[in-house]
Amino acid sequence: MRASRLVSLLLLLQTRGRMTARELADQLEVSIRTVYRDVESLGASGVPVYADRGPTGGYQLLDGYRTRLTGLTEAEAGTLFLAGVPGPAAELGLGSVLAAAELKLRAALPGELADRADQVRDRFHLDAPGWFRADESTPYLATVAGAVWQERQLEVRYRRWRAPREVTRTLSPLGVVLKAGRWYLVAKSGDRVTAYRVVNILEAQLLEAVVVRPKEFDLARFWRDWTDRYEQSVYTGRAIVRLTPEALARMPFIFPPEMARTAQAYASEPGPDGWLTTEVPIESAKHGHIELLKLGADAEVLEPAELRSLFVGTARGLAATYLDRHSSDRVTNS
Repeated sequence: MRASRLVSLLLLLQTRGRMTARELADQLEVSIRTVYRDVESLGASGVPVYADRGPTGGYQLLDGYRTRLTGLTEAEAGTLFLAGVPGPAAELGLGSVLAAAELKLRAALPGELADRADQVRDRFHLDAPGWFRADESTPYLATVAGAVWQERQLEVRYRRWRAPREVTRTLSPLGVVLKAGRWYLVAKSGDRVTAYRVVNILEAQLLEAVVVRPKEFDLARFWRDWTDRYEQSVYTGRAIVRLTPEALARMPFIFPPEMARTAQAYASEPGPDGWLTTEVPIESAKHGHIELLKLGADAEVLEPAELRSLFVGTARGLAATYLDRHSSDRVTNS
């Protein structure tokens, strides 16, 4: 365990340059005191690591020193070949680059590790888009990715859901995210950092202005926080629904995740009639009507009144369509 940690510490200094004891401790998930001991051990074994004192100091390797030690395990070698999803890489214009990199990596691995990587490739395939979704047309994805990579500003004409529908923005790109087959650009506009659907970009032009990346910005953390806020902002209403346990069990398969999770979390115990009551988050009465219709006669909306009225109207319409037609069919057949 300690040997593996020493290798990780050495590779961190080699790839990232100067790092403070706190940064190393956070990365290795150990105490600062442990970092001190590990650095001393590296020095005693002949690794030229030295410390700069002061508030801007830290540990770093002597200029020019590099180790060829990678410490790849079988599992790590195989996982590297899972990381390259060919579809998204091709959309970013990196398909041939990815293929060449994988070929070089495969050739550099020792025999047993190369065999492990081949087994992973043969047995696992990653397909990012969701079911029943056509590929989105993203003609400006390569331009967006280029702006992110080159740290240059981007001028876009963007289609949004509220008026005015089309706007022009000068953005400072910070990252690109693939979520369930949909591409998003994370960018700063003014003082605000938010996400933009790449499919909604109608025009994009790379600018000469350089992006000043916020020092503390972390793409993964931003995306996690942004998606949480987005889901909470979308579902602004609540419906009180009476339904069967079978209907509740079907919800994760036919409802958006947030709706299904909340419904299961707030579900009561079944009553004497076998039915239970729960809360379901909805965007609006119209949205709730469309979604909850999927449960058919296994659910009854109790509140809000507007949503219940929509179901009353639907029930009457269905009765008129099916019962009246059934009656006329019986008369015709007789």
